[in-house]
Amino acid sequence: MHKKLFIPGPTEVMEDVLNVQAKPMIGHRSKEFSELLTSVVEKLKRVLATKNEVYIFTSSGTGVMEAAIRNCVKNKVLSLVCGAFSKRWAQIAKACNKEVATVEVDWGKAIKPEMVADALKKDHYDAVTLVHNETSTGVRNPIEGIAEVIKEYPDTFLLVDTVSSLMGDKIEIDKLGIDVCLASVQKCFALPPGMAVGVISERALKRSEEVTDKGYYFDFLVFKKYWEERRQTPTTPAISLIQALDYQLDRIEQEGVENRYQRHREMAEIVRGWAKKFFAMFSEEGYHSVTVSAITNTRGISVADLNKELGKQGYMISNGYGKLKEKTFRIAHMGDLTKEDINDLLGRINAILKLEG
Repeated sequence: MHKKLFIPGPTEVMEDVLNVQAKPMIGHRSKEFSELLTSVVEKLKRVLATKNEVYIFTSSGTGVMEAAIRNCVKNKVLSLVCGAFSKRWAQIAKACNKEVATVEVDWGKAIKPEMVADALKKDHYDAVTLVHNETSTGVRNPIEGIAEVIKEYPDTFLLVDTVSSLMGDKIEIDKLGIDVCLASVQKCFALPPGMAVGVISERALKRSEEVTDKGYYFDFLVFKKYWEERRQTPTTPAISLIQALDYQLDRIEQEGVENRYQRHREMAEIVRGWAKKFFAMFSEEGYHSVTVSAITNTRGISVADLNKELGKQGYMISNGYGKLKEKTFRIAHMGDLTKEDINDLLGRINAILKLEG
């Protein structure tokens, strides 16, 4: 039995989107593929309201996190850490032999602009890494304020993981001055996993010219060369996923981008209201994610048992991440889910746990 997914990825994929992947295969060096990729890139630029370059990576978002480090950091990077995935970016930078400093807060707390300002006053960094939406804790970091701080340091680049927020939470990439904005397609884009989108600024491409030992697979300049010369990718792409993305972008434009953002906000408000009534929000007040809610298990329920019972009905939520397992649980409200889906899920949880009021 299929379980309807209310987890922070992969998210539920509509049947018509799944079916597009069954289209006949085309050669990745063909004219047909160049036309397909061009279509996808043009649509992505429209829905994301960006003039920056857009590249498609056949990897998870983690691959583009590494790409951002390899292309934009010569020596030293400041990583803003507030959970598992922001910590991972610091680990990636260390693995790439970069010098790493961190601004770190407790899980559930957000990184504040003044914390970033204090750190940048003390030392120079080639870049700052920020996870906009930390799925392990349900925290939405205040990217707008953080970006304004970083703009005061023109040689310091802003690298942002929007894996679980791009296309669900409005992010003004160009206005904020984001140099690398990356996302996986299995979250708010509501596609199967296996591909990532990278929005790369002109100055990030310039910085890449100055950085050595970048490897090949994630070299921005190789992507730029293949795009400019052939409208293709350097290596074999996930063609079926790109076909599905092209179709899904049509669906997104048909819904309307602002309508999509509003739907996500409304779903988030429903879950937060329910959580505050029966449990408590784990994320700091004022910094709740628009796409996934981390909820404190104040009732001491067995999250595993709850999920088992939901599974019998064809539904699935997520336990707490890592050290937060059973202490929290997470309900995602992203992608193509609707308010009706959310209310249906919460009603089932209420019935299973015998919650009233």
